[in-house]
Amino acid sequence: MADAGNEAEGLRLLGLHVSPFALRARMALSLKGLSYEYVEQDLFHKSELLLASNPVHNKVPVLIHDGRPICESLVVVEYVDEVWPATGAAILPAEPYGRATARFWAAYIDDKLFPAWMGVMKAATEEARAEKVRETHAAVLNLEKAFAEISSSSSNGGGNGAAFFGGDSVGYLDLALGCSLPWFGALRAMFGVEVIDAARAPLLAAWAERFGETAVAKEVLPEPDEAVAYAKKIQAYRASASAKK
Repeated sequence: MADAGNEAEGLRLLGLHVSPFALRARMALSLKGLSYEYVEQDLFHKSELLLASNPVHNKVPVLIHDGRPICESLVVVEYVDEVWPATGAAILPAEPYGRATARFWAAYIDDKLFPAWMGVMKAATEEARAEKVRETHAAVLNLEKAFAEISSSSSNGGGNGAAFFGGDSVGYLDLALGCSLPWFGALRAMFGVEVIDAARAPLLAAWAERFGETAVAKEVLPEPDEAVAYAKKIQAYRASASAKK
């Protein structure tokens, strides 16, 4: 990480190497060029530090700044952008309407898209999986329409079909969606499911290719096979837990 003079301020990030939500926070810190101590967590055996830092949800990521914890990935991303506005790239749109729109679609990703594709992973039957695939593709189609509008919006720094949700450079919504790309690759490998299908969502498919080539994605995002390995670990853990009941 580039040194932005913040190490003395005590930045630590509690994360998991394949967690989409932790990856958001790591990419935000990377975009800002901030140095920090990364502390990998074992979510099967949660550390006392994690439990004390996020006693409400016991989840990653947690950003600890000067001893004070900031929880929830989108909150962490916004915090980083607000505390270091003059450092690195701006993450949130500058204009209020652009910020409101970005927050709306980020919430949509977490409330609709994430549960749908996670449902593909967790489905116990092929029928249940097929239903979750349909829900996933429906959510992606809405995001395809959103990308067409947002990327061409002058209020968001775009225009004439900009490369990213954030305009010509990666921004808030790019992080909100891009953090899941390793898992989309895992779904392809494990179940043959194409989350962002070029035939259905050509704009998002092209966006995903561009995002994957950015410096922040190459620096932070794991390979899909790491997500596959972790998914199999979760499956084994659940099978073991069920067998003990």
